[in-house]
Amino acid sequence: MYAIVEIAGQQFKVVQDQKLFVHRLAEKEGAKVSFDKVYLLDDGKKVSIGAPAITGASVEAKVMSHLKGDKVIVFKKKRRKGYRVKNGHRQALTELVIEKIQASGAKAKKAEATDAPKKEIKAATAKKATPKKAAPKAAAKKDYASMTVAQLKEEAKVKGIEGSSSMKKAELIAALSK
Repeated sequence: MYAIVEIAGQQFKVVQDQKLFVHRLAEKEGAKVSFDKVYLLDDGKKVSIGAPAITGASVEAKVMSHLKGDKVIVFKKKRRKGYRVKNGHRQALTELVIEKIQASGAKAKKAEATDAPKKEIKAATAKKATPKKAAPKAAAKKDYASMTVAQLKEEAKVKGIEGSSSMKKAELIAALSK
């Protein structure tokens, strides 16, 4: 059985009893860690793919040690300019041992229990929100700011506003909104 799981922002393919080096985790050595973002599970017979994660599935691991990785050297050079810079760093890593891969656990039952009241609340609020009606005044008033100058001049001719051909957009909106 193997799983694709997200640990510290990266995805890993893990198998039970596997040693794994990941970016530094905050847990102490010897602590047990559980990862809930399981994207794929394969038990040899059936492959389960999440959308995006499989609900209820988890991977449990034990923190073995915190260590520094191999030294990485960063060397920059610009030819014929005399520019050379040498830097390096060691990545902080955590060693994990995968103890258990669960296809479904107690967390799935808790999630189902907590989802039911949320659905009822959403349904109740949706019923309350639908009976609202728009005011008749808002329907009669037009949005002059989104109209072009040519459209505003047409509206001014229909309303009988004189001198609209020489007005600017702001003046037309002020005259029409009176």
